[in-house]
Amino acid sequence: MGVVRMNITIPEELAEEMDKLTPPRTRSQFIAEALKRKIEKIRSEELQKSLEEGYKARRAENQSMAKEFEVADLEGWDEY
Repeated sequence: MGVVRMNITIPEELAEEMDKLTPPRTRSQFIAEALKRKIEKIRSEELQKSLEEGYKARRAENQSMAKEFEVADLEGWDEY
């Protein structure tokens, strides 16, 4: 995988915290890993939202089907 050089600006406090947590000459790797995790989280949240919307859109259809087959589902069960 190729690399791209970027010039970014971050808050001073954040840079100081990163310096405390990372060994010398590992900033790029640290930032790349953090960015990758953030992108994965955003994609996961988008997928979750899409799935929820799909389930909600199919809710009425699923309830209608369940009602249609309710008689067959209950067939053979003793009444209480």
